Amino acid sequence: MKRILTLVCVSLFAFSLFAAEAAKPKSLYERLGGYDALAAVTDDFIGRLATDKQLARFFTGHSTDSLKKIRQHVVDQLCVATGGPCIYTGRDMKTSHAGMGITEADWNQAAGLLVQTLDKFKVPAAEKGEVLAAVSALKKDIVEK
Repeated sequence: MKRILTLVCVSLFAFSLFAAEAAKPKSLYERLGGYDALAAVTDDFIGRLATDKQLARFFTGHSTDSLKKIRQHVVDQLCVATGGPCIYTGRDMKTSHAGMGITEADWNQAAGLLVQTLDKFKVPAAEKGEVLAAVSALKKDIVEK
């Protein structure tokens, strides 16, 4: 009888842990598909930025190694911003964009390209809105003019 009572208690405890985890809402990071999904979105987005007539100037002159580092910083920053387990080790946005002369028009063009990327990956409207809100929070530190 004691064994059955112990087994029932252990089972109830395990079930309560499972139920609590199931009730916990998924992070934006999880809803977007995790690291690999963010990396794919980043690759597509940076490809669009680098080949856009208005924005390509911001990528010209970087070495292959520098471009890889920029890409990794974007992935890590998106990961952190969406509640993922990554650690962003880059500089703050104001410092890393200082002197680049990024305008409101540049920002709007980049935002439009990000929307195109999110649409390509069929990101649902709610999640798309959350991503755009997270990115928009950086605008004040990126746009100079």
